[in-house]
Amino acid sequence: MSAPREVELKLECGGPDLAALAAHPLLQDAEGARDLITTTYFDTPDEALREAGLTLRVRRRDDRFVQTVKKGEGGAGLFDRAEWEMPVEGERPEPALLADTPVPAVLDEAGTSDLVPRFTTVVMRSERAVAYGASRILATLDEGRVESPAGDTTLCELELELAEGAPGDLFALAQALAETVPLRIGVRAKSARGFALLDGKGLKVSKAEPVPMPEDASAGDAFRLIALACLRQLRLNEEVFLAQRPPEALHQIRVSIRRLRSAFSLFKPVLADDPRAAALSEEIRRVTEPFGPARNLDVFLATTLPAEMERRPDEPGLAALRERLEAEHARVYARVFAVLEAPEWRVLLLDLLAWIETGAWRALPAAREPAQDFAGETLDRFRRRVKKRGRHLDHLDPEERHRVRIAAKKLRYGAEFFAALYPGKKAAKRHKTFVSALSDLQDHLGALNDLATAHHVMASLAEPDGTAADGQAAFAAGLTAADNEAHAEELLAKAAEAHDDLVDVKPFWR
Repeated sequence: MSAPREVELKLECGGPDLAALAAHPLLQDAEGARDLITTTYFDTPDEALREAGLTLRVRRRDDRFVQTVKKGEGGAGLFDRAEWEMPVEGERPEPALLADTPVPAVLDEAGTSDLVPRFTTVVMRSERAVAYGASRILATLDEGRVESPAGDTTLCELELELAEGAPGDLFALAQALAETVPLRIGVRAKSARGFALLDGKGLKVSKAEPVPMPEDASAGDAFRLIALACLRQLRLNEEVFLAQRPPEALHQIRVSIRRLRSAFSLFKPVLADDPRAAALSEEIRRVTEPFGPARNLDVFLATTLPAEMERRPDEPGLAALRERLEAEHARVYARVFAVLEAPEWRVLLLDLLAWIETGAWRALPAAREPAQDFAGETLDRFRRRVKKRGRHLDHLDPEERHRVRIAAKKLRYGAEFFAALYPGKKAAKRHKTFVSALSDLQDHLGALNDLATAHHVMASLAEPDGTAADGQAAFAAGLTAADNEAHAEELLAKAAEAHDDLVDVKPFWR
């Protein structure tokens, strides 16, 4: 028998915005009681349940207690998880009632039945039953905090749970609410927030995570899982950037966007007959245009300029150059922040998520092709592209090298996306060797691209405004460009050698 399932769309906002949401006309007529809810999450001392992808909690509401087991973390926004609920007598789990859940098997394997409290959430909850489209939806507004031995964090969420009907109506309601209230896609369950506190990772920059994928997945399944993983990485780092503005968070936002747009390119045969695919990819590129210059200045100020100042400690123009670029950096960062705070951005991500989950592409015949067959064909195609474009790499002009770098980047992302489709120690070893060789090529091509980017940054200083400091900055920019160019030939030779090494590596997918 299949497990009961919970399908909910998780959205986040600020406290004042949650108050505005509570008064929204779409929710106002169905207002329910406000309740204080305390929930304690349990696990074994060595977190065996968490390791198995399970959460176990006991929730108190008035004098009633409910024990819940959930399986699966969800991806971005839409959480579709197996869920088992049962009333219990008190604040502790009742193991005898867990027989129909996966918990007993995990405890048996772990060799323990000891369950200890790990963290607690305390929220003021308001629930409203909403009829929207052809569906019945439970809208839950939660405001409160997560409390753990390692610290606390606030919670402010809207959850739209599908009681009856189609997931598309969840998105339609969310989009209607987002027209007047700034809502952002949620990517972390309350349990994930609690464990992040225990791990000391409350607000941390997040790199791309492996994409779990069943061996019998279709090409459509694969694209959905990959796109959701990219969106999750984006939102995790967006949260960090908006709170603290660290350059590494912006870098990981750009990585997630590059990975997402690469997924659109890799899966073009699956998405080609859905016009929304190309439109969304192009809109993402357009809206995030300021992110590139901001990242370029981050690299220049953190790496290129300090190296030049170390080479030429007595050059006075380098200080003027740094001052001018720091002012430009502040202006560009303000543009990035404005994009991330704009309603256009929030609506775009919500539209993207709705399209990933309910778009017309999911019903196309190409989406039903076995993912492993599709992955093999796709990786072969991009490997041939890198091999062909990279011939005589050390003699290519910058534009041709850029084309090799883009093809290599897509091949690298494809290799990472599809890794789970090729299980086993032998495939894992070959995958590691292949990705390592591809990474070497990318590193050298990336260094060459950084040189070209540095030239572009310094070209903006070629016309000083007549002041002495500006003239010094322009002169220092010219020196820096000349010093960087001295490394180009060495990098070209290494890139060509890395390309030849990659061609010799056996593909892991064959």
